[in-house]
Amino acid sequence: MEWLKTLLIVLQVISALGVILLVLLQQGKGADMGAAFGSGSSGSLFGASGSANFLSHTTAIFAAIFFISTLGITWIGNKKEVSPGILSGTVAPIVAPVVAPVAPVQDPTKPAVPK
Repeated sequence: MEWLKTLLIVLQVISALGVILLVLLQQGKGADMGAAFGSGSSGSLFGASGSANFLSHTTAIFAAIFFISTLGITWIGNKKEVSPGILSGTVAPIVAPVVAPVAPVQDPTKPAVPK
């Protein structure tokens, strides 16, 4: 599941940068008025009106990818492991560990002291 989250984050960053770039490349609505009076907009790469359609459609696609990846990251982030609670009745009894008594070790060089 971690690889899916990483993939969605990469998609989100790429789509966000794409939206920013495409919005900055587009001309405003007032720029069409200058083209009507011979301002030289027709010599662009996409033609007089082709750039607006291509850029706006591509921006919409990048925006849709951005929102879908955001929703996916949110969905993955909210999925949590559900562990049974204390009151669920499935708690195992607590058992103390059994420890055997240890006899003291005598030093073999010293004689044993009678009791």
